Amino acid sequence: MALWNEKPTPATSGSVVSPSAALPERHLPERNISDPALAVSPRRPTPKTSSEGGESVIAANLNIEGKIEGSGNVRMAGRFKGDVRIDGNFSIESGAHLTGQVLASIVVVGGELQGNIESAKRVDVQEGGVIVGDVKAGSITVAAGSRMRGHVEFGWEDEKIKVKPGLVGGGS
Repeated sequence: MALWNEKPTPATSGSVVSPSAALPERHLPERNISDPALAVSPRRPTPKTSSEGGESVIAANLNIEGKIEGSGNVRMAGRFKGDVRIDGNFSIESGAHLTGQVLASIVVVGGELQGNIESAKRVDVQEGGVIVGDVKAGSITVAAGSRMRGHVEFGWEDEKIKVKPGLVGGGS
């Protein structure tokens, strides 16, 4: 069997020539490797997992049901049904839809959220953003043209309830 770049050898009298050896040599067009569009990198870069710049994206054409947990930033442009608990920032793009609870450092709502936001440092509701649920955050920014239905608490630190010794167990 001949290899693709093997040159055919001339047939001598009385020898048998294989059909593949009788085929003409194929020439492939040469590529300009200096062109960055054609350059092939030897390795893919490792995705960043820290909240310092790593970002996961749920694309606009995706419908996902489940749970998101971990560290890093998440940007959602599609539809998601489930809870989000991340040590990082979470943003819901315009046109995106989330049904579930959100626990993240900074939450940006440009799409629609049906669920509660708990213990966020900051919540930004952009123009066209919709929240149907309760919000507890350190601060909140609400743009004109956004909508919300629910209870909002902001500017308060979560204080642990101090129990006085005499009040435990009914305290008499």
